Amino acid sequence: MCSGICCAAVLAVAAESPTNPPPALGEIGTLPPVYVTAQKGTTDAQNTPVSVTAVTAKTIADAGVTSVRDAAGFAPNVVLTEFSARKLSNPRFRGIGASPNNPGATTYYDGVPQFNGNSSSIELVDIEQIEFVRGPQGALWGRNNVGGLINITSTKPSVRDFAASASGTFGNFNLWDVRGSVSGPVAKDKLGFGVGVGWSSRDGYTKNDLTGHDLDSREAFFGKGQFLWQPAERWEVRLLLTGERARDGDYALGDLAAIRANPHHVSRDFEGFTRRDLVAPTLIVNHSGERVDVSLISGGVWWQTVDETDLDYSPLPLATRHNAEEDVQFTQEIRLASSQDAPLKLCDRTELKWQAGAFFFNQNYKQDAFNDLNPPLTFVSLRSQSQAQLDDTGIGIYGQGTLTLAEKLDLTAGVRWDYEDKKATLNSFTIPAFGPPSVQNLSDNFSVVTPQFAAMYHLTPDCGAYATVSRGFKAGGFNATSPAGTEKYTQENTWNYEAGFKSDWCNHRLTANLAAFYTDWDKLQLNVPNPFVPGQFYIANAGRAASKGVEFELNVRPIEGWDVFGSFGWNEAKFLSGSPTAGKRIPFTPDYTANAGMQYAFAPCKETTIYVRGEVFVSGRFHYDDQNTASQGAYAVANFRAGVRGKNWFVEGWVKNAFDQNYVPIALAYPGLAPSGYIGENGAPVTYGVTVGVKF
Repeated sequence: MCSGICCAAVLAVAAESPTNPPPALGEIGTLPPVYVTAQKGTTDAQNTPVSVTAVTAKTIADAGVTSVRDAAGFAPNVVLTEFSARKLSNPRFRGIGASPNNPGATTYYDGVPQFNGNSSSIELVDIEQIEFVRGPQGALWGRNNVGGLINITSTKPSVRDFAASASGTFGNFNLWDVRGSVSGPVAKDKLGFGVGVGWSSRDGYTKNDLTGHDLDSREAFFGKGQFLWQPAERWEVRLLLTGERARDGDYALGDLAAIRANPHHVSRDFEGFTRRDLVAPTLIVNHSGERVDVSLISGGVWWQTVDETDLDYSPLPLATRHNAEEDVQFTQEIRLASSQDAPLKLCDRTELKWQAGAFFFNQNYKQDAFNDLNPPLTFVSLRSQSQAQLDDTGIGIYGQGTLTLAEKLDLTAGVRWDYEDKKATLNSFTIPAFGPPSVQNLSDNFSVVTPQFAAMYHLTPDCGAYATVSRGFKAGGFNATSPAGTEKYTQENTWNYEAGFKSDWCNHRLTANLAAFYTDWDKLQLNVPNPFVPGQFYIANAGRAASKGVEFELNVRPIEGWDVFGSFGWNEAKFLSGSPTAGKRIPFTPDYTANAGMQYAFAPCKETTIYVRGEVFVSGRFHYDDQNTASQGAYAVANFRAGVRGKNWFVEGWVKNAFDQNYVPIALAYPGLAPSGYIGENGAPVTYGVTVGVKF
């Protein structure tokens, strides 16, 4: 009865719409199907037994999404913390995260994992979709997906038609953002190319009151080049090259109490910078066979960063830090699967879809960092220097099968075995020397089996209930810098139990999805401050913890041109053991997250559309550390956008954080140097601007 009332209400609104309603900004009339690759193959999101939020190309364009951070707010129980300097990114899914150097939710670009947060937070260009897959995904995806994963796919070049687009944005804080792309055939129906480039720059949000300068400015050049080759029927070869050159200002960190009292103001004697360069080539080969599909993904990622910062974050010349890092990774995956269009028929009403694959990776990380310390009253300067080289090699073998009975019940079982071998060379010394240098050569290996089981029952063609049990793991390793005796941390493991309901109502005008979960994990890895070296953090293992919660997502298109959307996530994540953290909340895990929005478009004349959009993102209270001493209260950020689109052009105005909400999304324990015991960064203030664009 409830569904009938719901559909009657939606259809009644639709009946009041004009006889020939104007087109919206994309698909019209009904909600378009959304396809995801959460299980490596392409599946309908509504028929996939996993919690996944897909930010589609339409949403990316309509909401002005230019980074993963912009997209993360649409996914319930997903938090992505970043500094104002874009160097580091730390996603948390359902409370599970930890360190950018060993993430608990890995980001994938076109199937290539980003093993470090330094390469996952790049500017986006020519992106087709961003998926936030929640819950451990160890059976198919392997390491460092204990909380979930972010899957980003690029727009394919065309082998038939030429297309080009360009856009320019100007806003407050002297924001300039210019992007352009072109795609088309080199040899029609055989070889196509695509090139997307951009440049973005803005002044800092935060003023250094000691010098009068902006502190956290940003500038980056970025781009992506592609070739798509279709040498024969059923064959496809893609070559991608992604790059970025970022030259940002310093971290806008200041004493937590001070930046809350006077937002976007700090007082520092030293103004530093952060720089990042990245190059990432990818080769993808796909063959769609009559019975078996074959995929090969070869990926390389190289990045290097250099940053300097005021380590005491005060007007006094007490400490500065110089840090240089470089990372090179290579991954190779081969995957075999039953044909997408021809699963294995076991009998008239029973079929089997299967996949199996192997994965190899090698990662080499180097760090050279030093802190210059000038203790007061001693008149003696001290340099503390550390050098590290971390080498990691691993393999994984996986398989999964889905048995469909009578087109009603899907039973899935999968398993993966992973092995890693890690080596570390750690050097540390001081100038002047107070003792011999410390030199350590360490090694260790890890192996784990991660199964996954799922069942989904399709009550109707548009409604299904599912339950899953899955295991995930995050590999252990070595800290580049940490107190003596804490160089090594061990493997983290999770088991997740989940049940959900996915539904499509009112002739595809409304989708509503609900999920409840309980995650149990042990030896969780925490990012904790080094008590002997200010400003440095290392990974340490805690005891057991648990995370439980509920997630709800809703999308409605009551009439053509009108979209209503929203989500809500409740999450309680706590330490269960370990002194003194037992009973405390997991840091950076809001009690709840929510978003809600509406977009309406109408056509005053042929080939012209006027549109307005508003959305609000809400975060509940969360703590900054495992002691739950300091926290951020609940807050909401509202964004608005309005514009006009023609056949080949658009003009729009936008405002973000429209009511200038003051909040501190990230803060760190900093005893001894920060008067409040914590340093943090303010969230972005109100920003506004105009974007114009053309396409052909």
